[in-house]
Amino acid sequence: MPPSSHDSNGHDPNQLLTQFEAAKSRFDKGYAATIVKLLNEISKLEFSNPQHLIRFHETLLFLRAFPGAPATVPRVEHLLDNFYQRVEKLDARADMSVFDDFDTSGIAGTTMQDVLSFDVAQWLASRIPRNIEIAWNDYWDDYQGERSRGDTWPRFMPLLEEDAYVEANIPWQRWLNAARGPQDALPWLLKRFSQLPLPAPQQAKLYDSLRLPVRWKLENLKLSRTRNWRRPSRFYLHNAPLIQRSEVSLAYELTRPAPKVEKLSVAAGESVMNAIREIMVVRYRELYGTTLGDPRTVVRADLGRGVVMHFWGLAPARRLPLRAYLAGYTLKNGVPINYVEAIGLCEWIEVGFNTFYTYRQGETAWIYAQALRCLRALTAATCFSIYPYQIGQDNDEAIDSGAFWFYRKLGFRSGRPDLQTLCEREEKKISANPKYRTSRRILKRLAEAHMFYELRLSGEAPSNAPKRFVSGHAFRRSERITKSLPALAVEGMPGPWDSFSTRTLGLRINRRMAREFEGDSQQIRQASTAAVIRALRINPARWTPTQHQALENWSLVLALIPDLIRWSYDEKQRLVKIIRAKSAPNEMSYLRQTQRLPRLREELIRLGSQ
Repeated sequence: MPPSSHDSNGHDPNQLLTQFEAAKSRFDKGYAATIVKLLNEISKLEFSNPQHLIRFHETLLFLRAFPGAPATVPRVEHLLDNFYQRVEKLDARADMSVFDDFDTSGIAGTTMQDVLSFDVAQWLASRIPRNIEIAWNDYWDDYQGERSRGDTWPRFMPLLEEDAYVEANIPWQRWLNAARGPQDALPWLLKRFSQLPLPAPQQAKLYDSLRLPVRWKLENLKLSRTRNWRRPSRFYLHNAPLIQRSEVSLAYELTRPAPKVEKLSVAAGESVMNAIREIMVVRYRELYGTTLGDPRTVVRADLGRGVVMHFWGLAPARRLPLRAYLAGYTLKNGVPINYVEAIGLCEWIEVGFNTFYTYRQGETAWIYAQALRCLRALTAATCFSIYPYQIGQDNDEAIDSGAFWFYRKLGFRSGRPDLQTLCEREEKKISANPKYRTSRRILKRLAEAHMFYELRLSGEAPSNAPKRFVSGHAFRRSERITKSLPALAVEGMPGPWDSFSTRTLGLRINRRMAREFEGDSQQIRQASTAAVIRALRINPARWTPTQHQALENWSLVLALIPDLIRWSYDEKQRLVKIIRAKSAPNEMSYLRQTQRLPRLREELIRLGSQ
């Protein structure tokens, strides 16, 4: 239905919401009174336009994360706790599809639908069993889904092969109803797949091949984006303007003492993993590490200003073949505002950082700097890189938001010399004309390569240290830093990791497989492992299964090193420790060990560079 300019009482929601949005990040004198006044006026509105209702919702969430006065917090929480009623009161003719975008999904009172992975579907069905079901109407006509049903369902439906393998127009729903009896379809199917005599990853792959659409009602559930926040032990109240990107220096932030990282208990780690799954599922997102994170590895860092970050790794059986993996998310006054992913080798890590749309005006650069501080403390990395997707490659949202310039102004450079030259030309145009804006075409070109921020120890304090620093203690005023610290300076020249990628390395191995082993993966694995065992003079007979898997994966790479057999005894011993550490309880010990063998680093860069 077309937007309404006034509500039933004659108020103009658009005008009030515009004032509300403008006031949310102001913390000057009279701020609190303005917010309370607008809250009182807007809360009385009878919303008929879904877009207006969404704007109200997002501003409330921002205020919950970035409050300026104690009195506003309970008022905002009350409005959010009862927000589902406003959604339910919308006119039946209202366009509810606006609640289903990435940035607006997950609001209490709405219904969501997605094809979930096996692990997430199992988890969500156990969390909200009464609110979740299979969306059958969007499933039966899918030809690919029919082929997958024929491949998988006969495993737990006796004699279905008689129908599925040779007949047309198979009554799949009748077969399912007969087999499940009075049980609900989704939990019955999930249980059947989990009982297959296969390793968990294979069970998941079979289920995922069905591409089964699932629908769940949020009603007023706590996991909805509306109510998915927690009370911190103390609120951080803002009494000064929010920190802007221009006030943030990565060189300065990365010289500060490493943040204190607290290892959580397994039970607390389980709670964190449940939290991140809730955060992601209501935003139509899944990451490998948010779905399969290991609760035994979760750590917590309190970074001040109401910011708390959690990070975790993967269980040994779920780890990547070569790179080490961390994932994480940030709470601001108990509100989830972003997620982080970091994957790396030696001193290099690729970092994915996504601040949810609602909070992108909320000190994003400073919070990003704290994420890098944590990652550096956990990994000892000195080379941070940004995926091309993160800055706009096949990502219109990143192009629209100017993501390239966000990272560039923090000190990142392009990994391609031609694009770095293009970037510097654009900077000259901006310097000559502050009104100049880089075109979408050029932003897309700049997003064709990774960006890098490299560090080296220096004895000087950074020249671009921020002029103000706000204490992390709740309710305290701004302070100035009076003590200089050793600096970490940005390397301006091209770096050794600029053209490296594990994809290049993997393709090199696959070309060898095609050339020398007729494309047979088992042959190349066996031959490479045997060659590496001889070169390193090891006997892995007593190694664990995950250590054997690490040896096999690493052998594919090490077999490409022509002089491996001539490495020194000490180098070979360190290499064996690296391989065995891949399955250690904490994968970060493995990552740090890869930093202590320069010869391996050199070979990785050589083999993995274009």
